[in-house]
Formats: sequence, structure tokens, C-alpha cells
Amino acid sequence: MGEEEIEISSLDLRYEGYRLKSRATEKALRASIEENGIREPLQGVDDHDTHILLDGFKRYRCAKYLGFAIVPYHSLGDDQPLAIITLLRLSNARSLSILEQAKLIEELKTVHHMSTSEIAGLLERSTSWVSVRTGILQEMGETVREKIFAGEFPPYAYLYTLRRFMRINKIDSQEIEEFVGAVSGKQLSTRDIDLLAHGYFKGSEDFRQQIQSGNLLWGLAHLKEITVQAPGCTEAEKRMLNDLQIVQKYMQRVTVASTDPRLKTNAFYSQANLLAAAIVSKLRRFSTAMREFHDRSGQAEGHLVSP
Repeated sequence: MGEEEIEISSLDLRYEGYRLKSRATEKALRASIEENGIREPLQGVDDHDTHILLDGFKRYRCAKYLGFAIVPYHSLGDDQPLAIITLLRLSNARSLSILEQAKLIEELKTVHHMSTSEIAGLLERSTSWVSVRTGILQEMGETVREKIFAGEFPPYAYLYTLRRFMRINKIDSQEIEEFVGAVSGKQLSTRDIDLLAHGYFKGSEDFRQQIQSGNLLWGLAHLKEITVQAPGCTEAEKRMLNDLQIVQKYMQRVTVASTDPRLKTNAFYSQANLLAAAIVSKLRRFSTAMREFHDRSGQAEGHLVSP
């Protein structure tokens, strides 16, 4: 179906909670829309005279904030499960996160009663691809879901830090819920959350109580002091710790900056494309090395000085 202009007030937002929020991304997008308008139409499924929004919630909120009465809209049909399947099939191009994919798959299974094999067949994916996403949501507690989808806790920190503690250190879901509740909404970086998680799950009971009481700045200062001093580390190990800090810092900075609408000149993109190509060519090897190192270091006995 083709693109049309519709009243923003006619959109049904029942799926808004299925998509991750990000204040930083939304702020950059709002500036772009204010200058250039909405370039890509919002997408949804039609139910009689109702347009049920499936994709474009950030654009919708930006448009509302800027006072738009009319927005571009593209219908994915009038069948909800098939429209969701279509959106999932386009997810690589539209960058649905694994958690957003999982949430939509959960909708297909629980509300529309579709089986794993049926979903996999329609998506042209393996059943394991579907099962992995189903399993991620099943192991998440309600608090964790709520905080992540509200943009108060970074999904990366859950997927690659907390899930590792659950898998390797056998931390139960209730402890994960308590930690997420304690650190959410504080605008912490993924590195800070990773540091606090190690102190919370592998440190002393006193440290855990400090975090539960909201003394996060104290906890971070305490852990960073230990990291900087690196007691008992060799010179090679200290260099590695320093390099890891630098990599983490600039990965985070580049990830956010890459969506900045101010990056738009041909001179910039001609150089940036060459640099990005060189980085992309090394990503798979780097990712494999970091995952193996992350698991190996996580299995080692941690040493945290009691407060």
C-alpha cells in the first residue's frame, strides 16, 4: 500500500511499549525533523478507521512535541500478525533491536497463538532464531523489562553483563531485579553499570547495601579507585586495563555521534566511509576476542576491597 498523509491524532499507540526509548537518539531526531521534516513515513496496520502504529514511535513523539498535526504514514495491511511479520522481516534494514524483535514475537505467540515453527517459516528464519528471542524475554523479570523499554536501563548492559552473571555465576532473577531497580534512571554509562554489577554480585554485603541505599557515586568512586590502582597487576595487565577503558569510552562516543544529524557534508562522508570500512572489517574478529576475554575474565576470582 502507498504512502498517505494522516492526522497524528488518529494513531493508535498500543504497541508503543514494545519499542525501546532513548532520550539521546530522540533528541537528535527531533532536531533533524525540525529542520527537514519527517523523511520516512510511520508504519502501521489498519483496523477499519484506526491506524495502529507499529514503527515510528520516536518520529511520532518528536512530531507531537513539535506540534505537527499531519504525518506521513504507510500501511502494512489490515492483518495485525502479518503486519508484525512484515516489520520483523524488514528489521535488519530498520534496526529493530533483539529485544524489540523478542517483544513482537511474544505478541505473535501469546496473543495471536502462532507457533515457533510457523513464525520461523514466515520470517524465513530458523526455529532457534525465534527460540533465542523468546527465551530472552522469558528470563527477564517485570522490573527489568519495564526499565529497559522505558530507556532507563541500557539493553546492552543487560544482554552482555547481567545475563552473563545469571549464566556463569548463577545469580537468580530476583537479585537481577533488585540491581536493575537500584541503578536505573541514573544516566549511568554501560561501563559504570558493569563496574557496579561486579561490585554488587561479587563484592561484599556492605557494598551491596550501599548500592541498594542509592549510594551509587560512592560505589563508582570506590571501584574506579581499585581499577586505577590495579593492585597486584603486572605492567602488561595495567596497559591492557588502560586500553580497555579507552576502547569502551570511544565505542560509546562514536555510537552516539554516528546518528548526529549535523554530520552531512560530502567531504566528511568520503573520509568517514573509508575509516568505517576499516573498522567494520575488524569487527568480527574483535567481537569474538572480546566475548572470549569477557567470559574468561568473568570466570576468574574477582578481588574487591571491602568498604
